[in-house]
Amino acid sequence: MLHFDTALTFFAASVLLALSPGPDNVFVLLHSAVHGRKAGLLVVLGLCSGLLFHTAAVALGLAAVFAASATAFTALKLLGAGYLLYLAWGAWHAPVGIADTATESEMSPLQTYLRGVMMNITNPKVAIFFLAFLPQFADPTQGAMALQIVQLGAVFMLAALLTFSAVAWFAAGFGQVFKQSHTAQRVLNRVASVVFVGLALRLATAQR
Repeated sequence: MLHFDTALTFFAASVLLALSPGPDNVFVLLHSAVHGRKAGLLVVLGLCSGLLFHTAAVALGLAAVFAASATAFTALKLLGAGYLLYLAWGAWHAPVGIADTATESEMSPLQTYLRGVMMNITNPKVAIFFLAFLPQFADPTQGAMALQIVQLGAVFMLAALLTFSAVAWFAAGFGQVFKQSHTAQRVLNRVASVVFVGLALRLATAQR
């Protein structure tokens, strides 16, 4: 079992990492600004749920496969890059104004949630980050390492949930200002598209 001091230190480090610029919090910011607070929070839940996959991967040793196998790493990162390009295309062609409301209604809460899950689990850099980061806070003298990894993963998910939710909440308010103007809304959609393309290129060229 984790000591309280260890969990607290890990939580603080996790919050700082969640606040640092990266694909996940940029994705939350843009999605919340474009689609609103509810959609942003659903994406946050999806991203945090995706962390369950990465936590299990580290606990079971699967993350080591991505770190050691160039083929597995490349396949997963290209899948993630392709998904980001799909999101970029959707953002670029997203309508504005009255039509935009109708378009948003086509995406159910489950679809929005799954978008966050997909975004997270198709990023092999997260798995490798967990592989390098979580074990630093586990102590073999305190019991089973796999159980400690699961506990650390839960703490990280809590930190990410709180941090990303705050980002989504404030970004949605910012987006509402832009939505008062069709031109500003179109610009916001274009910016989101370009950022998604940038994230896709960054992921596609990432090294282990």
